[in-house]
This record gives sequence, C-alpha cells and structure tokens, in this order.
Amino acid sequence: MDKFVPESSTHQNTADQLRSESLSPALLQLEQSIYTALQTYSNVHRGSGQHSMLTTHLYEQAREVILNELGLDKRQYTVIFSSPRRAVLLKKQLGAAVQHTLSSRDHGLSLGVRALAVRKSALPKGPPVESGGGTAKLMSRDWVIWAEAPDKYEAGTPAIINVIAFAKALLLKRQFGNDAFQRSENRSADVKEILYRDELAGYTQRELLRKLGDTLIGRDSRVPTLNGDQPFINLDNSASTPTFEPIWDAFCRFWRQPPDIQQKIIQEVKSICAGFLNAPPAEYDIIFTSNTTEAVNTVAENLTPDKTNESEPVIVNTLLEHSSNELPWRALPGHTLLRLSVDKTGFMDLGELENLLKAYNRDGVHGCKRIRLVAVNGASNVLGTCNDLAEISRIVHQYGAQLLVDAAQLTAHRQINMSAVNIDYLVFSAHKVYAPFGCGVLAVQKGLLKFSSEQFELIKASGEENIGGIAALGKALNLLQRIGMPVIQEEERSLTRYAYRELSKLAGIKLYGITNPDSPEFAHKIGVIVFDVKGKIPNQAAKQLAIRGGIGVRYGCHCAHILVKHMVGVPPFFEGLQRVIQLLFPKLRLPGVVRVSLGLENTHRDVDALIQGLKEMTDDSIKRNAMPKSIISKVQKQIDRYVQESVESIFFRGCKKEQ
Repeated sequence: MDKFVPESSTHQNTADQLRSESLSPALLQLEQSIYTALQTYSNVHRGSGQHSMLTTHLYEQAREVILNELGLDKRQYTVIFSSPRRAVLLKKQLGAAVQHTLSSRDHGLSLGVRALAVRKSALPKGPPVESGGGTAKLMSRDWVIWAEAPDKYEAGTPAIINVIAFAKALLLKRQFGNDAFQRSENRSADVKEILYRDELAGYTQRELLRKLGDTLIGRDSRVPTLNGDQPFINLDNSASTPTFEPIWDAFCRFWRQPPDIQQKIIQEVKSICAGFLNAPPAEYDIIFTSNTTEAVNTVAENLTPDKTNESEPVIVNTLLEHSSNELPWRALPGHTLLRLSVDKTGFMDLGELENLLKAYNRDGVHGCKRIRLVAVNGASNVLGTCNDLAEISRIVHQYGAQLLVDAAQLTAHRQINMSAVNIDYLVFSAHKVYAPFGCGVLAVQKGLLKFSSEQFELIKASGEENIGGIAALGKALNLLQRIGMPVIQEEERSLTRYAYRELSKLAGIKLYGITNPDSPEFAHKIGVIVFDVKGKIPNQAAKQLAIRGGIGVRYGCHCAHILVKHMVGVPPFFEGLQRVIQLLFPKLRLPGVVRVSLGLENTHRDVDALIQGLKEMTDDSIKRNAMPKSIISKVQKQIDRYVQESVESIFFRGCKKEQ
C-alpha cells in the first residue's frame, strides 16, 4: 500500500516516494510536521512527562499562531478551539466576545477545527454551554469552580493534533499562497484496501501485537533526564494514547480525498464501529463527534424535559464518574441528579441501584419523579474498575429506564457487546484507542434521538468534517479486532499484575482500589494504577519520575474530583476549605493522586523503570534519593530547552516566525 514516511526516515520505499511525489510542497511539509508532533504526542495539561509538556506547548503555541494570523494582541484576546457544532453553540453564548472565527474547512483542510478569537474582557461569567473534562478547576457534589477561559470552553480532550496541523497550515500558506491546500489528492484511495489491509496483514493476535509495537510512532524518542538523554516511557495511556504507522497511513491517505470518497470512508468506518461494538446497523446509529464529552453533551441536550409528560425526570450516575459524565447531567434543566456510592475498591452497589429504581419507578415513593437514565462508566479512569454492564442493564431496563455507558476507558481494553447487553447509548473517543486525531463516537439505539432534522444534520456534519480522524479510528479498531480483544485483555492483565506485585514491595507507596493481583476482583480491572508517594505531593512525585527516568504519568484529581476526594478521605469541612483556598489562590495545586495507565506499547521494562524511579524517591538507602535543587533546576532547563527547540522545529521550520 502507499505509505508516507517523513524525510528523516531511512526506510522510504518506492510506494513512499510515489506518495511524496503526488503531494504539493505545502502538504508535504504539513504532513511532516504532523508526523513530528505525533512522535512526542501526549495529552495536554496535568501530564508530568516531557511529551505532555511539549504537546501542551505546541497546543498553546497554536493559539498564538491564530492570533498572529488575525493581528490580535494575546494580552487582550485568546483563542478557543472547538468542533464546528460547538462553535455555533459558543457563538450564541459568547455573543460579542467572539471577534473572529477561522475554519479549517475554509482553508481546504478536512480537520473539523474551528478557532474562535475572543476578547477576554467580554467573556461571560458562569458555566460554559457544554461542560465536562477540563472545564472545571475544582468541584464537589454541590458546587463547581469553573476553569478560566479558554479551558472552560474546551470541554473534553480537544483535537490536539488537528489543531497543531491547522496552525501549521496557516503558517505555510504565507509561504505557498492561499490555495496551497485547496487541491485534493490526485488519486482516489481504495477505501477497503487501506482500512483492512496493510504491511502487517499476514499477522494476527499476539504476533500482530508484537509487530504493531515495532511501528509505534515515537518509539525511538529520547528526552533529557537526570542521567542524560533517555528513551521516553509513556505511562499515561488513560489520558491519551500514541499511534502506530498503519493508523497514520490511513489518516494521510484519506484526509485529502474528494467528497464522494469521503462518504465511502464515513460509511465504512461506521460499519467497522458497529462490528467492533456489536451494535447491528439495524438497531443502532453511529454518530461521529469531536470527543466523548461532546457525545455525552449531545445525549444530555436530547433529554430536554417533555412538557407533555407529567413525570419529573431523574438521572442516576455514580461517584466513579469522570466529569464528562457528571457535569452535563447536573447542568441539565428540569432534571434531578442522584449519585450511587462505591466501595473502597471502586465497585458500585447494584443493590442500591435496584432499590433506587424500585422506589422511583415502581413504587412512586418520590411522587412524580422517575429515573429516566442511568449513566455509568464502563471502566473508571481513576481506579480502573470495570462495571458489570450486563447486570446493570438488566436492572435498569427492568424498571423502565435507559442506560448510557461512558466507554472512554473501556473500548481499548475490553470486548463490548451493545446488542447483547442492551445498552441504549455508548460513547467513546478515538484518542484513547490509538487514533489521536479528534474523533468521538456516539452509538445510540435507533429512535432515541429526538432532534429536529436541522439539528441532527448539524450534529452529523460537524463530526463528519474530520475525515482523517474518522479514517484513523476505523483503522485503529480494525487493528484491535485483528489482535483480538481477549488477547489484549490477557496481555494487559499480566502486565498490570506484574506492576502491582512490584509496587507492593516498595515502602512509602500507598495504593488505592484493588491492590491484590491474586484476588477474584482483579479480573474486573484495567491497567490503571493510582497511588501516593510518602512525603511528596502528587505533582512533585510525577515530576521526579520525569526528571529521573523520562517517565510520563499524570497527577491530580483526573477530572474525577468527587471520587478522588472520597477515596483519599477528604472530610466535608476540608472540602469547603479547599473551595475557599482555590478561590483565594487559584494557582495553588491541591491534593490528588499519581496515576499510571498501561497501553499496548508498554512492557515489563517500562514497569521496571517506574519501580526504579519510585525506589529512588522512597528508599533511604539510595543516596540519590535527595536531588539537590541545583541539579533539578539544571535538568529542568534542559527539558525547557528541548521543548522550546521542538516547538520551533515543528511550527517555524521553513516558515517565517511572527515577531
């Protein structure tokens, strides 16, 4: 198949050369920059590793590129990145604050990106039009301290790579002219050939898993550390996953195709999603969004109270939920939100769920209030526990309610069967299944969405504009199917079990959730591990792992503030005090936990590096335990220089930089 490899590669074959020769110089440079960004890709904000630092700087630099393009002062303006549909909603909410809107589509790029330049002083107070991950700085069961703009308006993980690509394209247009990206691919792609076949076509299951690992983009990336440049170790897969060459190939071959081919891509990837989720097309619709958060907000918007119905609707979820499956429900007008408790290992009480449904929907104990929807995650992004969806669904439907599953953390790790389990709504993001190009999925039983034809067309068109992201998702799911979800589950469980056994040997490490790898409960857990390091606040521990060994983890409350505070035992009084402290000192870091999350690319060697890094922090017999501030400062300067040089290379190599 045709394959694109950047100029730095030493393995460019004839097919690669043919593809490169078919591209315009501007598009060739753009794809090279995207590929370079992918080599160090991680999620933005709150990640401790060098890759997260770099990706965050690239993302924030993209805002400056947009402002420079529009000739606006960054002291007075900021940029909000969004999907096409969210841009429409934001314009209605922000009104005169929106000064300009740039569209990737208007520049000949099928990235699904809108950039809204807004005047900071004119931004309204209060909640955003869509809420979820990243929009809240701190929250409890009863109150929310919203993040500052632009974060407050960028609900969920944004299309980071697509945003970087759009900003780079604007810089390239200064050099190559306004029509630099207006032309489509010279040759139409064979949709099924690229989605289903690749250079790994002869491999299956564990052999395919091993071979795929060799194609990890960024596998040779090295970063500055205390011990010189070392290979970067990504242990932050729950935040976002890296990608692989066959998935990148699919993105490249499809994102510039003409409309007729794009429609074939969309339909084929819908078919792949339906097969992967066991959601037959006769029973379910597949709708593309920008991320999981937008998909949840879409369902919430669809649940506007029916004025012809005398009952008062109630939503039920749990203390386990990510804010993307919590904030949209508490903001839903005319609805009551109830939260189920969880035990110390992270499992919800199914007896409590059934008792609630009996009381509300069968016995009418609460007057005309009726539970309309139960919204739960498939796997916790903090404790890694997997809910018993089959039993939850049985209980929910027995009492006439509907079930929504937030599968953002489940899809890449467990087999899903929507039809057999009878799931009404399921949502997930491509960036958590090795396709980080800004695509999300809402799989919904036919007939449940009640939008007008105009509204539905806007929702559909918004998600489908990001054709490269859709193609990458289709390819990623196809690869996971070829490996086999049972194989992935077994491999990840084995590695997770090894990690727990090694972590349990360390003094000074407090693990949360299921900690015994030999317990029956361990079978219902994905590779997410959270812990405290004695004597260190989470951001300090995470930073030291990066500085000592080039290890990227995540720290804080992980957009699950209610759960983390419940888990670490924050009393009500202190929770109220936290609110006051955060309002008075908004830049202060509050307590949380360190999170390690495993993915397809991780090995025993990665776990060993983590254990060694934690030993150096906790073992008093190791002299290097205490790092002098001067050494930390020196390494941090090297990391800062590495980040800055990388940003300069990706954005401004071959482009004129604005002064």
